Amino acid sequence: MLNAKVLILNQSYEPLTVSTIKKALILVYLGKAELVKKDTRKEIRSITERFPCPSVIRLKRYISVPYRKVILTRKNIFRRDSFRCAYCGRGDLRLTVDHVIPKAKGGQDSWENLVCACTVCNNKKGDGTPAEAGLKLMLKPFIPSHIMFIKNFSSKIDDNWKPYLYI
Repeated sequence: MLNAKVLILNQSYEPLTVSTIKKALILVYLGKAELVKKDTRKEIRSITERFPCPSVIRLKRYISVPYRKVILTRKNIFRRDSFRCAYCGRGDLRLTVDHVIPKAKGGQDSWENLVCACTVCNNKKGDGTPAEAGLKLMLKPFIPSHIMFIKNFSSKIDDNWKPYLYI
């Protein structure tokens, strides 16, 4: 239970990260954060006290965070595309990373040019463009925000988080 997820907000109520209940309780207990929303279904008990389980906490001091850029990695491309092929939408086949515009034709290693592709579609596309191979992108590649990755970090988003994650 102490490993359940808690949303941590900056003093300005912007989402910073997701942490465990254990770390959130320590921050609240030390006075470094305040409880914004509690999980009414759970509580932590000691011999003499009961503590509400946090769902959302807010730091008491503002943490200056530079623009949070998501690093371009293979794993992050899979996450952005929800582990589905950008051409056929299947997620049950082995996936690879595909350059929409091949490097041989001037394509770059960028968020806007890389997508998940199953091996069937990737082999069909070969070293051509999707139009040349008769394939159509089901989703347009984009640069993800760190908030998107906070949403994807937890398998199930707590309803208490939604106002803070702009859902």
